[in-house]
Amino acid sequence: MNSAHIGLNNIIKTFQHSVKGRVTAVDDVSLEVGQGELLTLLGPSGCGKSTTLRMIAGFEVPDSGRVSIAGKDVTAVMPNRRNIGFVFQNYALFPHLNVFENVAYGLRVKGMSGGEIDHAVHEALDLVALPGYERQFPNQMSGGEQQRVALARAIVINPSVLLFDEPLSNLDAKLRVKTRGEIRRVQRSLGTTSIYVTHDQEEAMAISDRIAVMNQGRIEQVATAEELYFQPVSEFVAGFIGKVNKVGGIVESADTETATVTVFGHPYRISHPGLSLASKQTVDVLVRPQFVQIVPSVSEGHFAGTVVEKVFLGEKIEYTIKANAELLSVSSAQQFDRQIFNSQQVVGIVLHESTLRILDN
Repeated sequence: MNSAHIGLNNIIKTFQHSVKGRVTAVDDVSLEVGQGELLTLLGPSGCGKSTTLRMIAGFEVPDSGRVSIAGKDVTAVMPNRRNIGFVFQNYALFPHLNVFENVAYGLRVKGMSGGEIDHAVHEALDLVALPGYERQFPNQMSGGEQQRVALARAIVINPSVLLFDEPLSNLDAKLRVKTRGEIRRVQRSLGTTSIYVTHDQEEAMAISDRIAVMNQGRIEQVATAEELYFQPVSEFVAGFIGKVNKVGGIVESADTETATVTVFGHPYRISHPGLSLASKQTVDVLVRPQFVQIVPSVSEGHFAGTVVEKVFLGEKIEYTIKANAELLSVSSAQQFDRQIFNSQQVVGIVLHESTLRILDN
């Protein structure tokens, strides 16, 4: 990662709730975002991600801790003096102003000349693929077009930082995919340091350089999409970034890097860098549904299971398999010669050591 452009140091923010009393929305969060990086804050509703973003923007003031942008402490600096561009969930366009005036608004506040404004607005609209839309009004445009106007308004002021607060949640699924690609294209073109908030794990994985997974006001893990998927540090992260099975295992032996763990009566040598494990210790083992292989018959190295449920989804079939009183989710991608298993059929189950992960409890 490049040198930190946005820094959060031990940020805490609490609110008074009418029913719950004092609630800690953000609980001792520290984070660094590199110059030109797009980092996503990902987590469920109420985890503190939007509150964190609003403190970076200056819309909320932390109870304690420090916010810095480009090496400058901005914790007590007003939002309009932080040189940020903010893209809101509901677009926040002025309905009585046309596209040109919506995009030009921040430039007029800065006191730029008419010629400078005209050039900057047309340049921003070109960048978001809306040339010729200057005289359109928001109510004459689709949701995706309005969101691109909101993006143009955010980037036209040449901000030091771009902040996105669930900008695609009001769009349909197909338009979300298209618009997130446009946001990523514009961000890469400009090289602007950006923080993006979403609860959609696929959106986060598609758009981010790194992802910070939040839960109950804290950051559980910060990593690339690949690292979060293959090397989650907690069950919460594993379950939020895709689907995961958690099965019981017993440690037979362990050294500093690997452990032999018995799962469903079979030994597996599993990598566990950084964990301290003891013989006969009970552990949880995580495995993704698509890494569980099912075969027509049970043979050496396999263990038996019974198909409880089958859901055909075209490009894949999702099975629920019962094995040793535990339920396993299995996702089987279809090939032309792949066998389809039916409910109540006894099958063999194969786990591959490289796809197993011991959970750090």
